[in-house]
Amino acid sequence: MDKVKIGIIGGTGVYEEGLFEIIDSVKISTPYGPPSDEIQIGNLSGVKVAFISRHGKSHVYPPHKVNYRANIWALRQLGVERIISPCAVGSLREDYKPGEIVIVDQFIDFTKKRDYTFYDGAKTIHISCADPFCPELRHLCSNLAQELKIPFKPAGTYICIEGPRFSTRAESRMFRNFADVIGMTLVPECQLAREMEMCYVSLAMITDYDVWADRPVDTNTVLKTMKENIDKVRNLINGVLPRIPEKREKCDCARVLEQAGA
Repeated sequence: MDKVKIGIIGGTGVYEEGLFEIIDSVKISTPYGPPSDEIQIGNLSGVKVAFISRHGKSHVYPPHKVNYRANIWALRQLGVERIISPCAVGSLREDYKPGEIVIVDQFIDFTKKRDYTFYDGAKTIHISCADPFCPELRHLCSNLAQELKIPFKPAGTYICIEGPRFSTRAESRMFRNFADVIGMTLVPECQLAREMEMCYVSLAMITDYDVWADRPVDTNTVLKTMKENIDKVRNLINGVLPRIPEKREKCDCARVLEQAGA
């Protein structure tokens, strides 16, 4: 099989039967165990992509049980160099509104017991995460969102918590001092992609205000907002794929290990 250079890691609602033309379905074994699901290879907007469901097709893996290392490893084995990663988040700010998409530029890790690196054996590598997301992919997505008049924020800090529970009110009020949105899946997914020298962009859809706003978060509200706004994410992904250049010349993502002295 020819290499697939663009991967999509999707959550609930992003993938549906008929969304793109499936060419193949691939099972990949990894040193870290099985990925969340088979990887679907297909054509989307005339571009060959590899799609994996982060939580499995039936949403069987909660955020703290997703095998992030296996997912990233499997995509890299297929030749993926760039990852588009849609996800759902809660808002920590009044002006970051449900229905908007945040093109995340920073994260704060508040998880507790995940597998954070591929380098946990004889060799230790310290990669830079000062700017953890691909600037070229972020720029392309921002420009397109503006053209399509999709409500979005061109930047935002994502605080990642362990889950699967939502925050207490006290935690939510504390997180507001440091971040714009809150979720459970960005870490370690984005940093593992960086260790593999893959470009990575997070398209974070705001589904609710977190409990600082005195509106208790519940799963039904999240899913309802997701269903009402998922087309925005799909349109953004469909539109940006043909704009992604063949060569990676406007970012340093492919040289992360070199810069780390590996």
